[in-house]
Amino acid sequence: MEAVKPSAVTPSKSKWIRSLSKVLHLHTATAGIVPDDGVQKVKSKDAEEWNDSKTAKRLSKKFDSLHDEELERKVALEALIAKIFATVSAIKAGYAQLQHAQSPYDAEGIQAADQLIVTDLKKLSELKQCFLKKQYDPSPEHTMILADIQEQKSLSKTFEIMGKKLESQLKLKESEIIFLREKLDESNKHNRLLGKRLNQSGQLFVLDNLQLSSLTPSNFSTVLGQTVKSIRSFVRLMLDEMKSADWDINAAASSIEQGVVYWKADDKCFTFESFICREMFKAFHHPYFSLYGNSISEGKRRPQVFFDRFMEMKSVKVGEYLAGKPKSTFAKFCRTKYLQVVHPRMESSFFGNLSNRDMVNSYQFPDTMFFALFTEMAKRVWLLHCLAFAFEPEASIFQISKGCRFSEVYMESVAEEAFLSSESEPRVAFTVVPGFRIHKTVIQAQVYLSQLKTR
Repeated sequence: MEAVKPSAVTPSKSKWIRSLSKVLHLHTATAGIVPDDGVQKVKSKDAEEWNDSKTAKRLSKKFDSLHDEELERKVALEALIAKIFATVSAIKAGYAQLQHAQSPYDAEGIQAADQLIVTDLKKLSELKQCFLKKQYDPSPEHTMILADIQEQKSLSKTFEIMGKKLESQLKLKESEIIFLREKLDESNKHNRLLGKRLNQSGQLFVLDNLQLSSLTPSNFSTVLGQTVKSIRSFVRLMLDEMKSADWDINAAASSIEQGVVYWKADDKCFTFESFICREMFKAFHHPYFSLYGNSISEGKRRPQVFFDRFMEMKSVKVGEYLAGKPKSTFAKFCRTKYLQVVHPRMESSFFGNLSNRDMVNSYQFPDTMFFALFTEMAKRVWLLHCLAFAFEPEASIFQISKGCRFSEVYMESVAEEAFLSSESEPRVAFTVVPGFRIHKTVIQAQVYLSQLKTR
C-alpha cells in the first residue's frame, strides 16, 4: 500500500480555501448594495431618503439665494427707472420754463432754463451708462422715494408755468373781447343809423307834412327811387345766397330771360332785378293788388283812403307791424308776394328746409335777415301802390315789350355801354323797372338794351 504524499493533498486544500475566502469577501463587500434579507433592505431605503432630504435642502438654499438676488436686481431697476422718469419730468419743466421766458422775451430766464435742460440731459446720459454697466443704487428704496419727490416737484413747476401761460393768454383774450365789443358797438351804431334811414324810407321824411291836395308826381318819383333801391338790396342778398348755394348764375339768368347778349358779366344782376320787379308789381293796377278780388267797395277805393294808408305805413317798423297785425292787408300782401318770389327749390337750397315758407304760409313771419330785407322791399312797393291810388285818376304802370326801339320819352337804359356800340341799333332785351304815368307826366321805365340773338 502506497503512502499518501502531503504534497499531493495540500495544494488542493489550499486552492479551495482561497476560493471560499474570495466568495466570503465578495459577499461581505456587496451586502450593503444588494441585500439578501428584509432588514438590509430597510437600511438601504433610509439611506436614500436621507440623501434626498439633504439634496433638497441644499437646492432650496440655492433657490432662495437666487430669488433674493433677482428681487434685489428688480428693485434696483425700478429705482433706476424712477430716477429716469424724474429726470425726464425735470427736462419737461425746464422746457416749459424756456417757452415761458420766450414770450415776453426774457434773456436771463432763457439762459437759466437752457442750463437746467442741459444739466438734466447729462443726468439722463449718466443713468444710461449706469444701466449698461449694471451699476445700481445700493439703497433703491430711498432712491425711489427721492425720485418720486423730484418728479412731483417738476410736475408742480410745469403746471405752475402752464398756469402763468394760461393767465397771460386769458388776459390777451380779454383784451381781444374788449376790442371786438367795441367793434360790435360801432357796427350796432352803424346798423341803427342804417335802420333809421331805412325806416325813414330814405328821403320819405320830407313827406311827413304832405297833404293829399299837394301831392305831385315828384313825390311819387321820390318814393319810386327808394323802392328801386330796396329792390336792388334784396337782389344783391339773393345773388349772394345763390352763390353760397353753388347755383349756376348763368343758367338761372337764362331761365328768366333767353337770347340776351350782355355787355358785361355783372349785367346779369339786371335779369334778377327784372324778375323781382315783375313779381312784386304784378297786379299793381288793381286796388290792394286784387287781394280781395272785385269785392272792394267804392268807399275803400277813394284816394283819401289810400293816402291815409300811405301816411300811416311810411314810418312803421315792418317787423313790429307784422307781429302786431299778422292778418292785416299788408301782412297778406307780404305772404302772397313771398310765396310768388321765393321758389320752394330756392328756399330749400338757401336754408336747407322749407320752414320759413311754412311759417309765412300760416301767417307766422320768421326773424331772419333774408325775410327782413324782403319785407322792407314789400313795404316800399306797398307804399308806392298806396301813393299811386292816392292820385285822381290813379297812376298807371307800363312795361316795354322785348325788341322795341329805344325811346328817350318812355325809357331809361341801365347799361351805358349800349350807346357806345358801333354795331346796329340795340333793342330792348327786357324791362328792369316798370314805368308810370301820372296825368300827363311819364316816369321812364328802366330797360336793358342789347343785341338780341337771332336763331
